[in-house]
Amino acid sequence: MDNITASEIAGLAVGAILLSATVAATKVDAFFSSSQRSSLGMCKRCGNLRRLACSTCKGTGSIREGGLLSIKPFEDLFETIDNSESKVKQIACAKCQAKGYFSCPNCSQL
Repeated sequence: MDNITASEIAGLAVGAILLSATVAATKVDAFFSSSQRSSLGMCKRCGNLRRLACSTCKGTGSIREGGLLSIKPFEDLFETIDNSESKVKQIACAKCQAKGYFSCPNCSQL
């Protein structure tokens, strides 16, 4: 431990702060958007859209065959550049029955 300098400790501390801020960013954003919606008299969860995007397919209604482990970023990049058809088979999302959304549970109670 004698070989660690003050600048290395400071760098480690800044890195830890940046990592924790990145992890907490989604929760902070959700808190602020919820409070803004409630101050405007809207539904806190959906903002009066009466539907929420499916968490599995992110609102698209389809997922890649093979799940999360079939992600290949370089192949996806080259498909985007070439504007060619995707070679990965898309299957319908079973969670939302390929709709891509669910009815908001807060709005459906009203």
